[in-house]
Amino acid sequence: MDTRVFDTLVAPPPGRFASKPQDFLPVLAEKWEGSEDATRWSFKLREGVQFHKGYGELTADDVKFTYERLVDPAQSGGFHVFYDNIAKVQADGKYAVSFVLRQPDPLFLASSVYQSSASIICRKAAQERGQAFELDPIGSGPYEFVRIDPATGVFLKGNDRYFAGRPATPNLQFQYIIDTTARTLALLAGKVDMIEAARAPGWIPSIRSRDPKLVLDAVSPGSSFTISMNITKKPFDDLRVRQAIMYAIDRDAIAKAMAPISQRSYGLNPPVFPGGYDAQTIPADLRYDHDAARAKRLLADAGLPNGFTFPAFTSQREDYNAVMLMVQEQLRQVGINIDLSIIDHTTFQANIRKDSDIMAQRSGAYAPVPTMIFAEQVSSAAEVKSDGTGGSNYSHYGVAMPGIDVLLQQALAEPDFQKRIALCQRMEQRVLADLPIIPLCTNAYVLVRHPRVRLGYEVTSGFAYWPLNRAVVA
Repeated sequence: MDTRVFDTLVAPPPGRFASKPQDFLPVLAEKWEGSEDATRWSFKLREGVQFHKGYGELTADDVKFTYERLVDPAQSGGFHVFYDNIAKVQADGKYAVSFVLRQPDPLFLASSVYQSSASIICRKAAQERGQAFELDPIGSGPYEFVRIDPATGVFLKGNDRYFAGRPATPNLQFQYIIDTTARTLALLAGKVDMIEAARAPGWIPSIRSRDPKLVLDAVSPGSSFTISMNITKKPFDDLRVRQAIMYAIDRDAIAKAMAPISQRSYGLNPPVFPGGYDAQTIPADLRYDHDAARAKRLLADAGLPNGFTFPAFTSQREDYNAVMLMVQEQLRQVGINIDLSIIDHTTFQANIRKDSDIMAQRSGAYAPVPTMIFAEQVSSAAEVKSDGTGGSNYSHYGVAMPGIDVLLQQALAEPDFQKRIALCQRMEQRVLADLPIIPLCTNAYVLVRHPRVRLGYEVTSGFAYWPLNRAVVA
């Protein structure tokens, strides 16, 4: 709902990532510039942008308020790692705002400005409404929030005062249909115009066979699926055990089972991202191709010739449980037994945020900024906390043992792009050698729509949310 109700300062072209800073388009900011050393960024705001429901004009004060919340870990939670580099945000008059960074960031637009969490919110509305703001948000985007109904979903209406013009489709309704079969039948029956595809084995070929006219919009690489092992817990504190798990998991088989939406990962960054490794470039000793016999030998060397059993849980969401059920079976072949529980997705997310799982899964989408996934999933600053205030470093890497923090800081301080990429590849190598986390696969995010729905642009890459203000129903 972010790109419908809220706006960011800048955005990539609809339907794809901005692979270079110059690819970004103006949204709330009309123009911007970075200093030569990439430590200061200035934005000139569009004048006359109005918040919904009579909350007045969007100004630099609202931008400042939004980012001051984001740099505060107590308010932004795990998202704060995207904004830790911001030392100061200042309003330079009513329509200008500047950011002073602790370290140079030539990719600041992608790493910190175009994030869903960086959607600009109204200071007045947030302060007046408090917690109620979450259920009745005030933005400046093309659609205005109307209501939420547990039975029928979220209702939005077109913003008549939107600076880029009223949306082509005047009303949107988002329904929550958790059951895959029910969601599929609703689309086939014409009760809904578009749905999120089920990221489960065989679903894409099945829907294509049932109605070949349906249009599939896929963003690649989509989300990166990883498994973090809590290295503070035995036997996961033993590198040989972590290596055994890596060799026991057949990532090629998982990607094949999830085809055509999935691709095997070789490192944390997808191959198409700057510095990402692929089958040809990954160092041979870090490939970890499937080798069950080697996994058993490593377990024996670690004093576990008969394997071991441990509890874990996964989400009922199709991609999570499909992948984890395959991992469970592959590990069973070498004597490692996962006592796996499948729980609802909300509970799953709440549990892993409180450090309650030994083997925690994550499916996350990232911009093509090679430092981002390291900062969020393996830096000490992102260590998970039992009270839920930490980040997504579920392995405790960099805290329980030395990690990549020094290399990450060097990369973040490096203004030369190619040198930064080289440091990111050194981080990949370090992580793959220490194995606190397993990069499994990338799963494309796919929307399926009736051909009567036209988005107004072609979808090729990007985050899982893309604009609908150009969409029309023929």
